[in-house]
Order: sequence, then structure tokens, then C-alpha cells
Amino acid sequence: MPAPEFLTTPEGRRLAHHRLPGAGPGVVFLGGFMSDMTGTKATHLEAWARAEGRAFLRFDYSGHGQSSGAFADGCIGDWAADAAAAIAALTEGPQVLVGSSMGGWIALLLARAMPERVVGLVGIAAAPDFTEDSMWAGFTEAQRARIMAEGRIEIPSAYADSPYTITRRLIEDGRANLVLRTPLRLPFPVRLLQGTADEDVPVSVALRLLDHIDCADARLTLVKGADHRFSEPDNLALIEAAITDLTTR
Repeated sequence: MPAPEFLTTPEGRRLAHHRLPGAGPGVVFLGGFMSDMTGTKATHLEAWARAEGRAFLRFDYSGHGQSSGAFADGCIGDWAADAAAAIAALTEGPQVLVGSSMGGWIALLLARAMPERVVGLVGIAAAPDFTEDSMWAGFTEAQRARIMAEGRIEIPSAYADSPYTITRRLIEDGRANLVLRTPLRLPFPVRLLQGTADEDVPVSVALRLLDHIDCADARLTLVKGADHRFSEPDNLALIEAAITDLTTR
């Protein structure tokens, strides 16, 4: 795999990225919490975009993968700013945002901030507001007291050998970026993909998001037995189909 290129954002963070030239609308892949751009979905979609002759961008948020910074120093607002900087500097014209898990939340923030650059949105197990509705809501009173007093706690991860470090800043910044509490108009088509066996983001989140958004063309596809990774061959084919649906209009 070729070495990534780097973009320095206005905030001084260095973002590792791979950019593929091609026809528009381009596709931007937005990864999940503590994931990176070498995952199955990101690399598969890049190969698909290359075969289709379509522009494609994947990148690592700060504190993720090969980008600068420590994960524990980041927050939703930082990562949304990283994504906005990458889109502004590394893409041209309208884009389809493909957001996986936390990336779905980032995509919604981008759609709200720069709707003129977005022609469609694909959410894969999208997890808007998860710092509040999943993390904070799931903490014990002791965990809440500790994160407020000490600034951080560690929680086990099903996806890594080491635990996640969850900071008070992550929680409090998350509250400043919630998207399910206020009207959310999306003036472009939206396709949501969700597995019924997802133990991290339940189907109820996808249903709540579908109900909440103000969008004239929004669809939710439920896949029986698919888990949070949503990376089986038939899952990947559904992502391709969703992007194709949004780019052939």
C-alpha cells in the first residue's frame, strides 16, 4: 500500500490521507471512533471507486491512524473540523459522504455546516449523539463522578486489546455537537444501512435518525444478522449500491 500524503489543517493538525482523482460527484469516507482509513470498508470503497473512475478520499482524523495527535486529546468537534478541512482542501465540487458509526455523526455535522458541498449521504450504522446517548447514559454514577473529577476514565473495547480512554472533554464537546435534539434539514438524498445484529448501535438509533431528519428522500435498509462492522461482501455491495443510487441522478 502506498504511503499516505499529509494535509496540515488550519488548526495545525496533520491528517494522513489517500486521494483518488476521478469523476464527480466524489466520495468521501468518514471512519468511526478509534478506527482508521485502512479498514475493510474504506479500502474496498477506494478499489470500487478506482474501477468506476470516481474521485474518492479517505483519511485519518487527528489522533487516529497515521495522523498527528493523541486520540485522548480529541473530540467530536475536532474530528468534524478535520473532516471539513479535508473536504475543503482535497476535494472539488459536490461529494457523497459515507459515514461509518461515528463517521455518520460527522457526516451529519458536515451536512449542516457545508450543505452546498454535499450531494448525498450514506450512513453505515450511523451513531449520532453517541457520546451522550450511549456513553454518558451508560455510565454508572461512580463513572460519571470520576470523569468529572479526574477528566477521564477507561472503558474496555471489543475492538482493541487496550481500553478506550474517554475524556470529560469528549463528553462535553459532544453535547455542543448533538444533532438529534434540534431540527436537522438535509436537502439531498440519504441512505441509511443498519445491521440487526449490531451490538454497538442498535436498530432503534437508525429508526430515530430516520424519523428525525427533515429529508424528502431518505431510506433505511435493515440487514438481518449484520453486525457493527458491516463488512461482509453482501454488506459492501449494499454500500456500493447506495453510493451508485446517489451519484447517478
